[in-house]
Amino acid sequence: MTANYVALLGTKGGPSVRTGSSMPTSNLVVLDGQQIVLDCALGVTRGLVDQGMDLKTLSTILISHLHSDHYLELGPLIHTAWCSGLTTPVDVYGPKGLQDYWDGFVASMKADIDLRIVDDGRDDLRDFVRIHAIDAGTVLTRNGLTITAIRTEHPPLIDSFAFSFKTSGTHVVFSGDTAPLKSLEEFALGADLLIHEAMLKSALPSLLERIGNGSEKLMQHWLRSHTFAHDAAITATNAGVKRLALSHLIPSDDPTFGPSDWQAACAPHYDGKLIVGHDGLRIDL
Repeated sequence: MTANYVALLGTKGGPSVRTGSSMPTSNLVVLDGQQIVLDCALGVTRGLVDQGMDLKTLSTILISHLHSDHYLELGPLIHTAWCSGLTTPVDVYGPKGLQDYWDGFVASMKADIDLRIVDDGRDDLRDFVRIHAIDAGTVLTRNGLTITAIRTEHPPLIDSFAFSFKTSGTHVVFSGDTAPLKSLEEFALGADLLIHEAMLKSALPSLLERIGNGSEKLMQHWLRSHTFAHDAAITATNAGVKRLALSHLIPSDDPTFGPSDWQAACAPHYDGKLIVGHDGLRIDL
């Protein structure tokens, strides 16, 4: 029987990378033999290979929203898969504007792509990558798997999505980037696993001091566009999910805060199985 799992390839919230830090957000969902990559931040290609994925089998990618810590490595992932033997179509589903990113990427790599077609005998990469602009509702139905989306609260962006993956026996939900969202409770109702973004309230001042530019705008963004761990726990309880995994952690790389701090933030509000995400973590379903 094919193993079903979610692999958290990158669990850091935000695009910066520092010594000792985890990598920004990327995930792999495997359900009934179907592989779906969800978000493609810096490090996604290495993360997929480390999970044992053969890149030439890449076929389906979802992008939750157009912040760089969710799609910066989309083009390089597909190009590397192409150089690794990919010859079959790749469907990419995401917000309006993703086509502009892809067009810009292949334009920037034109010299290399043209050369490899002639010199390596490869098919033209530009012919088999298909970009699909999504909206709330059903994104994809295929071989017993249904993927649906709802908009999240992640200002100033409008096209920012949470995703639900459902088969006959499994239900997994990703919150995407969002402030606390009441509609997510119904969206994730009874799910086997909810992967939710999370901030640790007590750690934000020191994080701002380390990475900020002297402006309060970054703190204002965090507070209006993201979710504290305790609020993620409340969402999980109200949705009645079996397991809650925290990812897109803010912060993920402060040595003065660890898993026990995340657990302490959630414990008063959620009594189910709590998983504090880290890069490379595979969660069996």
